[in-house]
Amino acid sequence: MFKLFQKTSAISTQALAGKIEGPITLLDVRTPEEYRRGHIAKAVNYPLNKIDRYQGKEKEVYVICQSGMRSKQAAKILKQKGYEVTNVQGGMNRWQGPTRGGK
Repeated sequence: MFKLFQKTSAISTQALAGKIEGPITLLDVRTPEEYRRGHIAKAVNYPLNKIDRYQGKEKEVYVICQSGMRSKQAAKILKQKGYEVTNVQGGMNRWQGPTRGGK
């Protein structure tokens, strides 16, 4: 049965830090400029304004942005497309792990 208001699962940045050691699909939905300033090494930049075109083959994806608001929107869109989505709460503002600048 389709639920109109499905709750999106969420994860803390601390819990994400443990998960990125293994295989994970992490989408950074910030703008390319924000992404270039610093991102998590495994994160793939897929801006929110293009997320409706995302066609990854994996079923489970994690989404992150700067504060958690855009990734929450992205999670809703991806969930409607059939993905199992987890939003990273607090986004890059709360990320304490290493980041990579540039591409």
